Parts: sequence; C-alpha cells; structure tokens
Amino acid sequence: MPMPYYVSPEQLMRDKADYARKGIARGKSVIALEYSDGILFMAENTSATLHKISEIYDRIAFAGVGKFNEFEQLRIGGIRLVDMKGYAYSREDVTAKSLANAYSQTLGNIFTSEVKPYECEILVGAVGEETASNELFHILYDGSVSDRTGWVAMGGASDQLNEYLENHYTKDYPKSVPDLKASVAMGHDALKTVEERDLTAEGLEVAILDRARARRKFRRLPAADLTKLL
Repeated sequence: MPMPYYVSPEQLMRDKADYARKGIARGKSVIALEYSDGILFMAENTSATLHKISEIYDRIAFAGVGKFNEFEQLRIGGIRLVDMKGYAYSREDVTAKSLANAYSQTLGNIFTSEVKPYECEILVGAVGEETASNELFHILYDGSVSDRTGWVAMGGASDQLNEYLENHYTKDYPKSVPDLKASVAMGHDALKTVEERDLTAEGLEVAILDRARARRKFRRLPAADLTKLL
C-alpha cells in the first residue's frame, strides 16, 4: 500500500501565503489617508460599476484589493452583518472594530481550513468626531488584523506606497493633518510615482468619509470634483 503524500503544516502555510500574496500583487493598489475632516480612499480603477471602495454603514467604509469576487463576497457579508446588528440593537452598536474582528475570523478560518486561501486584503475605516478617534483596520488574507493611523496602503505596490507616504505624510499626527485637497494631491502623486505614469481623474476611484455630513458619512467624488481638487 503506497504511503500518503505528507506536507508539513509549516510548508503548507507558507505555500498558501505565497499563493495569496501573488494573487494580491496582480491587483491595483488602494490608499487610505486621514485628512482634516475625515478619511480619504483612493484607488486606480477605470470601471464605473465595479468598485473597490464602498459604504458599509453610517460611518464605516470598506476597501478591497486582489480578487474582486472574493472581496466582494466579504463586502456583502459585512453589510448583512452590520445591518442585522444595527436593527437588533441600535445603530451606535455597529463599530468598525467588531466588523474587522468578524472579517479576521472569516479570513483566518478560510486560510487554515480551505485548500485555496482568499487572494485579497481588505480595509475597514470609520470616521470619528475628531481625527484621533478615526479607525483604520487592515485585514490580511490570513486573518491578521492591524490597527493603523494616518494612512494605509494595500495591494501589489504597498511597500513603495508606504515608503512614499512615510516620507510625505505629516509627522505631527493627529495634531496636524492635511486638508482634503492636499490629501487628494498626495494620494494621486503616490500612485503616479509608483505606477511611473500619469493618472487622470477618470481613471481613479475616490471616496471620502466626511464627518461634517449628516448620518451617512460616505460620499464618492466624481471625476469633475476630483479634477478641481487636483
């Protein structure tokens, strides 16, 4: 009787991680920047209907990179989860932290128990009453979650984008943060530098969580408004 093929757990986890990272690296990057009145999300995306950045709840936004159908499943599941929680309890009970924990558990279970891991990374952001109370949670393909401040870069060019933003984002956070116009210019320059080509407003997907708005804080910036800001 032939012996079954054996792969050590360590090697299996490394292979899954390499597979997921290669899939994510093929996708375009997403940047999130905290600005004076909220949080800015920016990504290169020429599609008008397939969004990388979306609203989840009143103060909460979602962004994904990698395989579209996989992070879209996570987005839809997150909307259902927070809608049920907000309906059963109250809207104030819906938090970015609880949603990020749910995503972390889901991605962690898929990574360890399924043959193929999800080839995506996601970001959950919530705008607070002031800059210091904003929340940014970056969740990786294996369920690892980190609490970020200032900025987040995801996708294939995340290392270069993080280096650029480290050098250009304010060092005096949260006392001093850029306004919306400066944040849009910074995000645009970062993506343009990494891609080594010019990026037009029509080729960008940009949205904000604006704390000055009424209950629903999420708003997309159309190409005309983005052109003025740039």
